[in-house]
Amino acid sequence: MANWLAFLCPNQSLSVRPRAHTLLSSPGCLFSFQDQLAIMLISYIFLGVSLLNSLNNFHVSSCDLNCTEKPVFTPSRLVVKYGDPTSANCSVCQHCQNNFGLEIPVGDKKENGTLISWTVDHLTEWGLSPTCYYTVLNTNHQCCSILNITLYHPPDNVVLNIKGNSWVWSEGQDITLECSVQNVAPVENLRVTFYRGQRQLGQKQSNKTGDKPVSETFHLDFTSTKEDDGGEFWCEAELLLGPDGPQPPPVVKSRNFSATVFYEPYLTGVSRPTVLTEGNPLQLDCSAVGNPRPTYTWAVPSGVSPTKSSVLIINSTTTEDKGQYTCFVSNNQGNVTMKFDVDVKRDYTKYFIAAAIVGAAVIIFLVVIIYFKYYKNTRMGQYNLKDVLRLRRQHSAVPTAL
Repeated sequence: MANWLAFLCPNQSLSVRPRAHTLLSSPGCLFSFQDQLAIMLISYIFLGVSLLNSLNNFHVSSCDLNCTEKPVFTPSRLVVKYGDPTSANCSVCQHCQNNFGLEIPVGDKKENGTLISWTVDHLTEWGLSPTCYYTVLNTNHQCCSILNITLYHPPDNVVLNIKGNSWVWSEGQDITLECSVQNVAPVENLRVTFYRGQRQLGQKQSNKTGDKPVSETFHLDFTSTKEDDGGEFWCEAELLLGPDGPQPPPVVKSRNFSATVFYEPYLTGVSRPTVLTEGNPLQLDCSAVGNPRPTYTWAVPSGVSPTKSSVLIINSTTTEDKGQYTCFVSNNQGNVTMKFDVDVKRDYTKYFIAAAIVGAAVIIFLVVIIYFKYYKNTRMGQYNLKDVLRLRRQHSAVPTAL
């Protein structure tokens, strides 16, 4: 009580005197009788609170958690979302009702024989450890059980950031992603996962402990590749509360961010030697992928580049198209070259056809000549025989007298 007087009359030497009308006094600081009674009442109130705290500490600190017939909580563990209702029961054996009780500062308790029921409409107290106890008969020994309560709070928000604040990268650049989880509890049950699309990039967990909500930022380092170009990056925070917790576990996701990665061209095809016969078409493909989009330049045996595209086409080849074709692909990140060896064979088919035609013409000509020559000779022979026969008939018709 002297401490309260020191607070009310600083820098004064106070004393308690057994006087009827002035119980408390000091030079320069006098209290009326009513003031003194009020001060004494406040002191007794604080003394009572201290005694209650001491009793509470006595129950918690002196209880035997390993006794044979200890109280039983049903359920044995509670996982409760912040602000939700919850309940539990504590029961003891029939001969264990001596000084039977449940210590918890919130909610309502109802006792029915060897059972105590506890309910709360909105659980918002952090770090609760409800203790159910009884005193062993004829002893001062207490047997107790503690209900394990996990009060959880899903994140208010999950935000994905990037160190440097730019989502435009170059291939091979070192990248640091930052996933900030705001106002989550219990943080030791938190798992953060980083994603590109549906592919996991990595997982992080907190090293912190504590019951109350906290905010924490998790980092993931990686090196950018061309596969990251156009990828959607995001992160999620997941509370893993065990089999007694909600299933599936509470998850809060960040918004997605699309990355742009600049990289040098790389070829999508393979160069192979090409052999064809003159007159056939030729098509060479040196398509490549790059960011920015690459440009194409061709060097051909004739020295003239017929196209600026990734595909070179010659509709009808000749032997002059034989040789090496070189495709140069480039952008501002780098360049790549592809070479094609082309062999054009001469087509002798037309020569064989011409020779066959000429030969056939010669043969026909000879056949005609032979035919006509034979026919003339045959006809002349027929004419001579007729003349002989005619002359013979004429000769036989002359009179005998002559």
